[in-house]
Amino acid sequence: MFNFRSIQFIITVSFTLVTVIVVLIFSFLLYNKFAHTAEDNAALNIEQIVSQVNYNLENYADSTMSIVQVIQDGVTGAGDIADNKLKQQLQSVLGTREDLVSAAVFTLKGQMELGIPAQPMLNNSRLTQQSWFESALAQPGKMLFSPPHIQNLFKGQYKWVVSISRQIEYVSHGVKQKGILLVDVNFRTIDDLSKRVSLGKRGYVYILDPQGNLVYHPQQQLIYAGLKYENIEPVLGYAYGSYTDYSTGEARLITVKTVNPIGWKTVGVAYKDEMVTTKRDLSHFVIWSLVIASLFVVILSFIVSAAITRPIRRLEKSVSRVELGYLDTPIDVKGAYEVERLSGRFNDMLQHIRQLMDQIIEEQEAKRKGELDVLQAQINPHFLYNTLNSVIRLAERGMNEEVITAITSLSKFFRISLSKGKNIISLEEELEHVRHYLIIQKIRYKDRFDYEIQADDEIRDCLTLKLILQPIVENAIVHGIEPMADRGFILIRASLQNGLIVLRIADNGLGMSESTLARMLTGQMQSDHGSGVGVNNVHERIRLYFGEGYGLDFESELEEGTTVTITFPAVREHLGEGKPR
Repeated sequence: MFNFRSIQFIITVSFTLVTVIVVLIFSFLLYNKFAHTAEDNAALNIEQIVSQVNYNLENYADSTMSIVQVIQDGVTGAGDIADNKLKQQLQSVLGTREDLVSAAVFTLKGQMELGIPAQPMLNNSRLTQQSWFESALAQPGKMLFSPPHIQNLFKGQYKWVVSISRQIEYVSHGVKQKGILLVDVNFRTIDDLSKRVSLGKRGYVYILDPQGNLVYHPQQQLIYAGLKYENIEPVLGYAYGSYTDYSTGEARLITVKTVNPIGWKTVGVAYKDEMVTTKRDLSHFVIWSLVIASLFVVILSFIVSAAITRPIRRLEKSVSRVELGYLDTPIDVKGAYEVERLSGRFNDMLQHIRQLMDQIIEEQEAKRKGELDVLQAQINPHFLYNTLNSVIRLAERGMNEEVITAITSLSKFFRISLSKGKNIISLEEELEHVRHYLIIQKIRYKDRFDYEIQADDEIRDCLTLKLILQPIVENAIVHGIEPMADRGFILIRASLQNGLIVLRIADNGLGMSESTLARMLTGQMQSDHGSGVGVNNVHERIRLYFGEGYGLDFESELEEGTTVTITFPAVREHLGEGKPR
């Protein structure tokens, strides 16, 4: 039966997956490269076509503006607009181009002063309300192009034109006055420049004026009828550039160019699904390549993996004997270099295991001895003798309440110290232990110091190693407070910070020099008058049970006092072997 967890299966699957993934990645990169290159080339081609249309429109606009300027110069330079010679000149100018429909001059009130060719005006033309007239009034001196519209000023003319208007000054019947020059241009030329452009099967070009009105669109009638939608708003934000539009539900590449100086926008619309025809063929090629490569790799990797794993299977049979407990059984499997090395290393490992088993036994013996030392140190004869001696002196002076207090604290001190043989106690018990120790020492040192113990209620039931506060407090009394003349003070503060128990023991004693501070955790600073458990013992026990990142930290300055900070994790239950969790 084939094992799905076997090395042969893993090698086959891994090799296949790696190869397929690599092929997939390279295929994807090549596909993207070719597809993007094709898209870029298509987009560049579209941009060039739109630029050519835009260039043609700019040339047409420049030539048309030049003609309009010639007509304006003729009107403003004539002695009188009623001169027949001026009309003949303007007729000659209009005759030079087929797209020039008419030219006219109107007063600011809308009365016609001059018209070429001479045609009677319609009575209801509403001339002063037409966009080209209002724009010329609003922007004096500027030559303005109107959107395409039906010419409805003169009788018998209903041509589709673009009106070019400008406010000018002229002389009429000897009086100089302002008026509006109008030149109508046949829209057919603009239509011819635009409709011959093809951007794919469905792509097209359309033209907008600066206000967003359609100047030209191949489907303009459908847009006016509401049967086609053109997303014009984003176009107005571009002077030049391209972007992708999804407003119609299809991805369309929009290319925008500006016709200078009239401000029209030439907009090319190309459908992206037509831009690159090789994507589908390329994707089919990638899929079939993956299928063929995967089949080839599966067969090849199966053959290779079988050859690789054959000596490993022989090694597995040899190791199975060691599993039965024969640790002295040597393993000798021939095969690939790595398998032979593995056999040798496995033999070395067996020997090392035997050595480690012997070492563990020795370390457990040493650990039990260290714990015994701590238990023996808890009942230090010097501390017991000094305490009982102080009680005797109190009794001789008739201070019965102090005697009761001292004996009671001594009893509770040793009861918590023993803790029924437990090494892990609650933080509440550890604080109670050090409180009784301070009561005893305060009596012994004749009330030469005060103390205060503060603890957050939420951590009182957390677990701690026992006998970690008393050695620090003993150090503060013996080395910090006892030698000084002033009254001492010890503050013990227990708090929870970021999931850690933080115990701070601060005194206002003599403090320590830098050299003394450096020796605190080396085992060289140990009290000779108290528990006998040194500061280094406390530090090492915390690191043993909680990890290398925890223990004691000292801050001290001469004549300023010392602060000792103890940190370890906040836990409320523990595993076997006294290890908290």
